[in-house]
Amino acid sequence: MKNTPFKIFILDDDVWYSELLEYHLSLNPDYEIKKFHSAKDFFACLHENPDVVTVDYSLPDKNGGEVLAKVKERNPDVQVIIISGQEDVATAVALLKQGAYDYIVKDEETAEKLWNTINKVRENLTLREEISHLREEIGQKYDFSKVIIGNSEAIKKVFSLMYKATKTNITVSINGETGTGKELVAKAIHYNGIRKKYPYVAVNVAAIPKELIESELFGHEKGAFTGASARRIGRFEEANKGTIFLDEIGELDISLQAKLLRVLQEKEITRVGGNAVVPVDVRIIVATHKNLAEEVSNGTFREDLYYRLLGLPIHLPPLRDRGTDILVLARHFMDEFANENNLPRKSLTAKAQEKILSYAYPGNVRELKAIVELAMVLSDEDEIQEQDINLAVSNSNKDFLAKEQSLKAYTTRIIQYFLDKYDYNVLLVADKLDIGKSTIYRMIQSNELKVK
Repeated sequence: MKNTPFKIFILDDDVWYSELLEYHLSLNPDYEIKKFHSAKDFFACLHENPDVVTVDYSLPDKNGGEVLAKVKERNPDVQVIIISGQEDVATAVALLKQGAYDYIVKDEETAEKLWNTINKVRENLTLREEISHLREEIGQKYDFSKVIIGNSEAIKKVFSLMYKATKTNITVSINGETGTGKELVAKAIHYNGIRKKYPYVAVNVAAIPKELIESELFGHEKGAFTGASARRIGRFEEANKGTIFLDEIGELDISLQAKLLRVLQEKEITRVGGNAVVPVDVRIIVATHKNLAEEVSNGTFREDLYYRLLGLPIHLPPLRDRGTDILVLARHFMDEFANENNLPRKSLTAKAQEKILSYAYPGNVRELKAIVELAMVLSDEDEIQEQDINLAVSNSNKDFLAKEQSLKAYTTRIIQYFLDKYDYNVLLVADKLDIGKSTIYRMIQSNELKVK
């Protein structure tokens, strides 16, 4: 927030009148006021960046319109208030179109009008600073390294593509399993991109009933259908100049895909029940957990729309393919949970780390977060123990093949699973798997298998 004085420059060749204005404005101790009696002296000090300037329209060396144009050329953020002895409507309108904040006619109420106008300027400036500050905070919140935690090569590749996406308006298509963070990536691209000052609008296509999705996206006119009691602006209009994020785009009904394609090609929409064409300027980011190329082959997704949406593809890897990122994320979620709940920070024992790394995480990052938060609650010690880590065994088995490994690694996992299941009874496991007990003993001795 701005802590420096609010600077006001007064440009008027009438010394008495400029002193009158200075007197009235100086009643506010937060105002720092400077007077100038010529345009030349005024422009010599414009580098001091005043917040607002008042300009007498009839100056001996330049008129108010010329001063306004030069001020806006050098610093567009400076607000210019024209003060004139003539009540000329045409001149006033022309100056306002040129960028003047206000046009005030000289009379007995001028000082009061100027006081009120400058108060409005200051309020607007404060509001802009607050908005700028909030945008800066949002930008920091969606800093790439804070959105996706990890150092794996797969994640570094994602970072690289996200950075490239922020430099242009190219359509971005994000693909990844449920829980990998697709919407977080979309937000990070928007809030770090060239449209960050404009709206970000997210639509989950899968969450909206088929019969309502057209109205949701493109809006509707009053009386367009039963229950349409008033005109409604659609999400594309809401996102104008900004970004629209269409999550689970693969679920969009084939009948609506042609309409979406037209919007992307023509950059205009027509509300349901209306005839008026409404231009829209939006950046498109889409996401899906489906393989859209396969959906095209299956005839459930239009090929022309697929190529229109492909743009810059970003694939978010499943958690099981991110190696030790799992531990990095687990520690991040543990620390976050501790801070949010005023709990002491905890660490993971070696056994707990092994258990966390052994799981396939069908729910990806979202599931890991739930697992470690529960572990923080269950743990009674400074360290989280193996028994505090509750994994969905059925899911673990179901996703056994999800992580591609060598045959030897798969064999080791299978034997370890049965050892755990049968309380490390080597003879029973050897019998169940029809392998020699000496093989199991040898793998235990070489630390390929773990026993309690």
